[in-house]
Amino acid sequence: MNIALMAHDNKKELMVQFCIAYCGILAEHSICATNTTGKLVQEATSLPVTLYLHTKQGGAQQIAARIAYNEIDLVLFFCDPNDTEELDELQKIERMCDQRQIPFATNAATAEVLIQGLRRGDFDWRDIVNPKKH
Repeated sequence: MNIALMAHDNKKELMVQFCIAYCGILAEHSICATNTTGKLVQEATSLPVTLYLHTKQGGAQQIAARIAYNEIDLVLFFCDPNDTEELDELQKIERMCDQRQIPFATNAATAEVLIQGLRRGDFDWRDIVNPKKH
């Protein structure tokens, strides 16, 4: 599965802690992230992460493009609900995920449920929607 990681500034440390906790599960999948979030996760976990631009420079748009082409299977976007400046970006990603039936979490509690489902194979149906090229 292709997993996208994004986090508002006040939630980056939470994303890092989450990825440390679920490193074993995440290691079985391909991970991409906006630049700062991805670098922090890489440094803390040694997981390989495809890095996109910093969000303010277009990283969210790069991930959105992969979502538009149905190349992402799961999005974890830890958002700060008090950061009203960044909510437009969040809403665009959320809407795109809804349009393409892509599981989407905005907080650690929901992300944990999705990661456990990923571990169990609950999202194997995504392979039908997004067949992997060998």
